[in-house]
Amino acid sequence: MPKTQVSCPRCRAPIAAEIQQLFDLNTDPQAKQKLLSGSANMIQCPACGYQGIYPTPIVYHDPDKELLLTYFPPELAVALNQQEKMIGPLINQVVNNLAPEKRKAYLFQAKSMLTYQTLLETILQADGITKEMLEEQQKKMSLIQRLVSTPTAESRKEIMVQEEELIDETFFALLNRLVEASLSQGDKQSAQQLAVFQQELLTETKVGQKIQAQMKESQQAMTDLQNLAKDGLTREKLLELLVNSPSEIYTTTLIGMVRSGLDYEFFTMLSTKIDQSQDEAEKAKLSTLRDFLLDAVKQIDEQIQLEMKNAREMVEKIVAAPSIEAGLQQYGNQVNEFFVEAVQNALEEARKESDLDKITKLNQLNQMIEAANTPPEAIQFIEELLRTENDDQVKEKLNTNIGKVDDEFLQLLTGVISQSEEQGQQPQLVEKLKQIQKIALRAVMAKNLKG
Repeated sequence: MPKTQVSCPRCRAPIAAEIQQLFDLNTDPQAKQKLLSGSANMIQCPACGYQGIYPTPIVYHDPDKELLLTYFPPELAVALNQQEKMIGPLINQVVNNLAPEKRKAYLFQAKSMLTYQTLLETILQADGITKEMLEEQQKKMSLIQRLVSTPTAESRKEIMVQEEELIDETFFALLNRLVEASLSQGDKQSAQQLAVFQQELLTETKVGQKIQAQMKESQQAMTDLQNLAKDGLTREKLLELLVNSPSEIYTTTLIGMVRSGLDYEFFTMLSTKIDQSQDEAEKAKLSTLRDFLLDAVKQIDEQIQLEMKNAREMVEKIVAAPSIEAGLQQYGNQVNEFFVEAVQNALEEARKESDLDKITKLNQLNQMIEAANTPPEAIQFIEELLRTENDDQVKEKLNTNIGKVDDEFLQLLTGVISQSEEQGQQPQLVEKLKQIQKIALRAVMAKNLKG
């Protein structure tokens, strides 16, 4: 979102900030999260240090819940008729973005919220979240802000001990959303600071230690699956891995990675194993596993269908826009594998119908996706170095492309190594990256000496 120049509410100094007035879930599925996370319209004045939510008119729209809410900050002291003139175009935008058959009576009965807090509470109540639950979340937000403003790790540790009752799994989920919101706004400094606190919480609190243990179980499941796959993953091996699963987290991780392998043939094999078992305890265990797997697969498939439906609708909206660029800017906020597949399916249908205009637009959209997914040249070079068989080949490629090997490349390589370690990538991959880094450092030093 482009930045707008606004005035600090305290000292009136000019500030460049991202100000959003329309939060429409029809065009932006992340709109609710932006608003509820407290990150939307947050400003910080470099002149006086003021930090808070910038007072601006807001329109919130959730078509699934038939919810259209408006909020006008009272501190703006704008007359009612003028408020309607400012809010009107935003509501018109909501209506225009909806297909004609989805325009219902609620769109002409927008509910005015007297306070910002009432706006948030109304949104949450529509999701079944009570006022008590909201107050609990506010306490957690206050705790996060308190931790952020505490300078030393020792002092933060004392606060964690004092407030341990507030630090549960939903607290970590809230912290994750704040990190994601900071990254989406390009505020890497805040995201890094929050990530530091997150790591401290994982280490110092009981819930954090439990989450870490679950993460280790997930990592173990991925490692075991990768080891099995080296010699060829079969349904028999997968079944054995699931039968011997040490925990639900381990099982759930496997299901997410091998959904395509949990097919009719797999369940036939599992049912046969149940029927042939003579041990009642084993038969009950296998039957429970089958029920769990069937339910998990059903949930995954339902979610995939929903994602595909949303992706198809998004593609149609983008193609119907005045231009692909305008459509992407307005609707293309979730370009993922479902979206890419939806584009391919739409292109195939357009070819069958000989719809030349749609084919042209979809081809343009395809090209833009491919361009966006093409990694930077430096990353491509690192991938090329990873495909080499030995250190001599790495050295040869680095010397051949010595113009690409500079301080910026080394910093990027260091970042890739750190990220690979944090994500628990295969030790062999991390080790090869570190070896490439050593050879690259020597190559840079040699280049500098020659210079």
